Amino acid sequence: MPVPARRLPSWAWVSGLTAGAVAAVAVLAVQAGQGTRPTATATVPSPSASPSARPTAERPPAPPAVPDDSGTGRRIVYSLAERRVWLVDVNDSPRRTFTVWPGTVDPDPGSYTVGTRTDATTGSDGVPVEHVVFFALKSGVNFAFSAAVDGSSPPPAEPGARTGGIRMKSADGSALWTFGSAGTTVTVVD
Repeated sequence: MPVPARRLPSWAWVSGLTAGAVAAVAVLAVQAGQGTRPTATATVPSPSASPSARPTAERPPAPPAVPDDSGTGRRIVYSLAERRVWLVDVNDSPRRTFTVWPGTVDPDPGSYTVGTRTDATTGSDGVPVEHVVFFALKSGVNFAFSAAVDGSSPPPAEPGARTGGIRMKSADGSALWTFGSAGTTVTVVD
């Protein structure tokens, strides 16, 4: 009479295969540890006149310095000539700088203070804007920093239009909104 074959339980198979795999990895690790190891060598590049010898990663140019005649302390600096804004901290270090699109009328150079702030409205050009920070009024024209809700640049002004909105990109508008709380100094320079 034949004797029935006994089956090994599944845990025995799993344990046996795991032990075999661990042993194989250990053997390979020992062999790898006995092999050759790469060594670092310092090589001096030879001079070359070819265009490929130029560095491939060029540093971006440093942002323009805060204008000297813009005062001291924590402030927003707006340069009419450069069409640029700087957010300057209490230690006179620029925290951010960016270009802007000015309106058709410029504020006079001088020192102003952030007054009213409006989260969102429609600009004088009919474009929905956000983060509106008002700082001056001249001949019936309000001057304010803002960003178009859709992130676009302002459309060309109608002939004879008098606009004082100083438009910027959305991310810059958010930064200025956070920095320019009511009472913050705004310095306008030529």
